[in-house]
Amino acid sequence: MIIKRNRGRQWLDWQRRLVTSAHYIGAAVCLLLLVVLVFGDMGLLRYISMREHAQQLDLDLQELQRTTHGLRGDVDRLEHDPAKIEQLAREQLGYVRKGETVYQLVPSPSQERPRP
Repeated sequence: MIIKRNRGRQWLDWQRRLVTSAHYIGAAVCLLLLVVLVFGDMGLLRYISMREHAQQLDLDLQELQRTTHGLRGDVDRLEHDPAKIEQLAREQLGYVRKGETVYQLVPSPSQERPRP
């Protein structure tokens, strides 16, 4: 038969203080972890801003892909469509076909605007 000794009031007070201080330390550590989770270098606020930035980059990427698709279509037309080549030559280089007459309209002096 084992008989336990009564440890006394001092022991119980010391044990109570130890448990209470352990609770306070645990609460402080949890609060510190929460603060680091929200405001830390890779915290919640940083995560939210990075997610918004990634969504903006996705939108930019989609816009660039649409632009690229359109430009590739233009390149394809320039490589294979003689009508498109002729149109650009007429518009940008001023080319005309044999036998065509070009009329150039000159604005009257009253309609001209003075250049700054």
